[in-house]
Order: sequence, then structure tokens, then C-alpha cells
Amino acid sequence: MSGCSYRFRPRGLCRGVTLTLVFGCVLATGAATGSLPQDPDPVPELPARTVASRHAPVDREEIEDAAAEAEADGKSVKDAAGEVVSRSGDRWGAVYDEQEYEEFEQALDGSYLGVGLSARRTASGGVAVSRVQPGGPADRAGIREGDLLRTIDGRRVDKRPVPEVVALLRGDGTGAGEGTRVVLGLVRDGEPTTQTLKRARLTPDAVTVSRLGTGPSSALLVKVAAFTKGTGQEVRDAVRGAPGDAGILLDLRANSGGLVTEAVTAASAFLDGGLVATYDVRGEQQALYADPGGDTERPVVVLVDGGTMSAAELLTGALQDRGRAVTVGSRTFGKGSVQMPSELPGGSVAELTVGHYRTPAGRSVEGTGITPDLVAGERAQQRAETVLSGLGGGS
Repeated sequence: MSGCSYRFRPRGLCRGVTLTLVFGCVLATGAATGSLPQDPDPVPELPARTVASRHAPVDREEIEDAAAEAEADGKSVKDAAGEVVSRSGDRWGAVYDEQEYEEFEQALDGSYLGVGLSARRTASGGVAVSRVQPGGPADRAGIREGDLLRTIDGRRVDKRPVPEVVALLRGDGTGAGEGTRVVLGLVRDGEPTTQTLKRARLTPDAVTVSRLGTGPSSALLVKVAAFTKGTGQEVRDAVRGAPGDAGILLDLRANSGGLVTEAVTAASAFLDGGLVATYDVRGEQQALYADPGGDTERPVVVLVDGGTMSAAELLTGALQDRGRAVTVGSRTFGKGSVQMPSELPGGSVAELTVGHYRTPAGRSVEGTGITPDLVAGERAQQRAETVLSGLGGGS
């Protein structure tokens, strides 16, 4: 495990995730509990988290006492702690056992256990494959985008929330590891088929860069899937390597967050220093600043939607408030809470809400999200490209 990289070390916890992910890495979610938007966008195979559904902060001492009592009685520490979190109503509070927390950390490092596909809800209510990771188990088995997913290990999935389907693919709660088998029932062009895959440790591309045109000064599309380690520098490199005055279309749709330090580094690609966000931790006010030397002239448009969350909202709010980008799409999810982890007996970890962040203009994101400058639906990317071209960013 990595060493602690920030100032908070609750109860000696040193797992590299303290304030570096302080604005919460939902990373694909607990929508099965009703706390996230209903299947807002394709959900990748990144670790889910369990969340409660009310709003009061959890008392850390109470959860630690419950965990200690459970350990003394030979009961499940995770279950006892989870009960306290659920009763408290900490919407983003989460309790992990040791294996789950390690998976969570590995996802922040940019890897995950799965079969290499993302899923989405279809218009008819089914579940379809929305993306297949090149070289992954699903790709090698010939699974394609658009295939309908009907069963996982014999369980029907068409009525399940998509994040729950993804959890089944990963084998959450079953002790699944690399090489464990998962049997998928699929339908392609009306024909049923069955594929048996082996789970693998995969590293998805957090940042993908492509041209929006064929000319030498055509704009760049920079798609950021999640803010895992190294993502911010990849965004900076893409901006620095963009030709001439070519514009940047920064696509943060379905980006469920990640390491806030990476979001700040990404903001530094477009800002010459200055405020990115403020936040409080148990009443103590802090601020996050961009590094100097970013590109402040190149036209930028940011694409967002209801799946844009957490650290991705922090970046969006900074660029919008600082007048550095035009935002296009639909209102973002609205997760602006601050979490810190506490180690519990037996290796479990409780990640508890301790505060909230605000954009440079002082706007709160929690529960409200960010409304884009130009609201657009299904043709959002086309509208965004038109805006970017109008700003002189090429096509």
C-alpha cells in the first residue's frame, strides 16, 4: 500500500487516501441504494461503495465504539459500523472490509478487478454493454458494444440497477479474485449466447485524446473517465501538446470523481495559478490553488452531465467561475462533501463525511450540482463542438 500523502492521519491510518480524495471518489457508485441518479450514464467496472440515504453527519466515536464492541463479541465489525452509518444518515459514509478497501485504493491507482466492460440502461429497460476495454477478458471473448446482458452466473440482471450489475461482474462480496470465473448470458441480434470469462486486474485509460477534425489546427477532444493517479498530468500534457491555437473540448461526462489532487492538477492546465476551490474540515477552512503557468488563451469547452460528480464537479466549477471555459450539457450530480477515513478493528475502514467544498465564487455543489452555461441533451457534444468552433477553437 502507498504511504499517506496529506496532513490527516486518523488513528494512524496510512493508506494513501486521506485528503487526496477528500471530495470523494464515488468511482461508479452505490446507486443501488437510490442515492445516485438512476443509471445516468454507462457505468464502468470500478469499485462501488455503499451509501446511506439521509443527511446528518455520523459521530466517529460512536462508530468506533460499535466496531470495538462487535470485535469483542466476535461479530462482524463491518456490519456493526455500517449500521451506525446507516442510522446516522451520512449520505456518503461508507464502511469497507480490508479487501474492499484495497480494491478501492487500487482503483484510485488506476486499476480494478473485472472483465473489462461498461454497462448502461437501454430505452426498453434492459442492460446493454456500452464499452469493451481493448485486450480485456470481454474483448478476448468477442463481446461487443450493444450486446444485451441478460444473466450473470445465472442471475437475471435486466431489472437490476446498473451499478448492481457491475458489482456482480466484479464479484463484490464473494471474495472473487484474479482468475475467478463469471458466466454471462448475452443476446446479440436476437440470438442468445453464453460466455465464461475469467476476472483480471485491468488498467483502463483514464484519459483519451483525439482530434475533432482533420486539419493541422483541429480541436482536441480530451475525455477524462476518472481522476486516478497521473490523470491531471495527462491532461496538462495533452493541452501543452495541442497544436497552435486549437481549442480543447474537455469531456467530463460520466466522470464520477477520484483524487482531488489530480483534479487540481488538471485545472492547472488551464489556469495561471489562483483559487480552484475552498473547503472545510470540521469547521476549519482550507483552500486549493492551481499551479502557475497554465494555458489561459486556448478556447475551452467543458462537457458535463448528471454523471459528472465530485472531483469532476470541482474542476468544472473552477473553470466556470474563473471564466476559463464554457460549460455545455446537463446539470451535474451534486456531490460536494468531504470524506476522511478512520481505521476500525480488524482492518475495516469507515470513510465519513467531515465537511463540504465550494467553487471559487463560493457556490456549494452538494445537492445542487452545477448548471452548465448551455443546457443540451442528447446532442450535447455536437452543440459543444459548435460552441468551441465559435470561440475560434477550430473544428
